[in-house]
Amino acid sequence: MKMAYLPKRYTIVILTFICTCVCYIERVGFSIAYTAAADASGVTQSSKGVILSTFYYGYACSQVPGGWAAQRIGGRRVLLLSFILWSLTCAFVPLDPNRATLMVLARLLVGVAQGFIFPSIHTVLAQWVPPHERSRSVSLTTSGMYFGAALGTLVLPTIVKLRGPQSVFVSEAALGGMWSLLWFAYAADPPRSDHPKAAAAGFGGESSSSSLPTKLVDSSRAPRIPWKKIMLSLPIWAIVVNNFTFHYALYVLMNWLPTYFELGLQHSLQEMGSSKMLPYLNMFLFSNIGGVAADKLITSRTLSVTATRKVLNTVGFAVASVALVALPLFRTPDGVVFCSSVALGFLALGRAGFAVNHMDVAPRYAGIVMGISNTAGTLAGIVGVDLTGRLLEAAKAADLDLTAPESWRAVFAIPGLLCVFSSLVFLLLSTGERIFD
Repeated sequence: MKMAYLPKRYTIVILTFICTCVCYIERVGFSIAYTAAADASGVTQSSKGVILSTFYYGYACSQVPGGWAAQRIGGRRVLLLSFILWSLTCAFVPLDPNRATLMVLARLLVGVAQGFIFPSIHTVLAQWVPPHERSRSVSLTTSGMYFGAALGTLVLPTIVKLRGPQSVFVSEAALGGMWSLLWFAYAADPPRSDHPKAAAAGFGGESSSSSLPTKLVDSSRAPRIPWKKIMLSLPIWAIVVNNFTFHYALYVLMNWLPTYFELGLQHSLQEMGSSKMLPYLNMFLFSNIGGVAADKLITSRTLSVTATRKVLNTVGFAVASVALVALPLFRTPDGVVFCSSVALGFLALGRAGFAVNHMDVAPRYAGIVMGISNTAGTLAGIVGVDLTGRLLEAAKAADLDLTAPESWRAVFAIPGLLCVFSSLVFLLLSTGERIFD
């Protein structure tokens, strides 16, 4: 079926799925390529942690501005410009671990560019997707992250082996360019008549006329953003805390699992075949299972929106916490793949709770709230990725071998305990009711 024959909102969701997929191919790809180049150059673990975490500084800086820009000039335009910027950076910057300043600047720039992407996506989805399709549409879009991570983990180590680390950058830039062309050709701003239920719920900034295609509201007529009310809202803080924990666990595993396999288990990623993609493939599956289950529970009135979000969030984070704490006890590649698959899969299931909740409580300001929430998630990346490098250097300084489970226990126990804390916060403070007009 050609894309032109799909309802436009389905086309938008498919394109945003591909968008998140390509973004996470880039993130996993940098981790794999830089790790290979840095290990070959004798870079220390703490120095690797600094470079790997630099991306998140830039990413954190542009989250809230990204939500503001998407609200003012349109998520469609901001998304396209962001993609073009990070793709060009990957295309023209050499991967050289010995040129630390250049690597820092490049990762900061890529981080800033990608920081605009998720607030823009949620602004676009809030304009196009009606409430009864909300959970599965957001879950499908965000599951692209995990599908991209799975593809990157499967394919990119072989590209590094055959063509060298720099070839990963070129491949990522090509993917970014191709997606940009697709988005330019098929994306559009939503006419109100295409999504009456979303419009009735107050989504987006459409014109009141249903007979004409809508242009996004300009800055002089855009609704005033209730910054103070947003920042003081306890349900918003429940989303923020859970976003922090989710991304702390995800980014630590995404950036340091290659090192754990190489140094902790003395096992090469290139020798693992397709099994190394299973943790992220499991995230892809559980994310969509969570989205479909949430919409079914809500539309069938089995549970309220509030109860649905709390149940899925609690189950996901509780199981993930057990798997994370248990991970260093597994001393074989298959065991670690299984344990990390359980942890990441149930974290993805939990996204049907907290990650959709901002569209429940503040659909009109979905991009803004997503920007605030994702800033917390990005800070988790900065803290978690850098702290992990320091923990491993401290283990070496204490004469612990990095092949010993004791060297890695704190690395995985921290996100496990954070999962317990965050699930309690969400149970106590969250709601599925709309609290912002």
